[in-house]
Amino acid sequence: MNTAAARTVLIVDDSKVSRMVIKAHILAAHPDWQVVEAGTGSDAIDAVERAVPDFCTMDINMPGMLGTDAAATILQAHPGIRIAIFSANIQESVQSRAQQLGAIFVAKPVTEKSIAQALHHFAGAT
Repeated sequence: MNTAAARTVLIVDDSKVSRMVIKAHILAAHPDWQVVEAGTGSDAIDAVERAVPDFCTMDINMPGMLGTDAAATILQAHPGIRIAIFSANIQESVQSRAQQLGAIFVAKPVTEKSIAQALHHFAGAT
């Protein structure tokens, strides 16, 4: 696998500020990556149907559909996408739901450290 290959990452969060912070950190580490943004779970599913990303960061608490439900739908259709679920809700049930989906749980707030955890997961480390 060519690790230098350009990748696509879908950033899903109802907070535009969170999306901007995640995008800035990802592009700082990987300037050749393409970033697609979605503000809701259903928008994320639509985005994946248009173009399947390599990776996805997913907020949980968003209007309409929960991020974990959107992630489950996306992974059912495209199990190869690596997903990092970001949430301020660090309850065990939320973390175990992320694990059941095959995603990594990353605690909010969105920081350089939390984004580094997601990038580590995307690189293939668990």
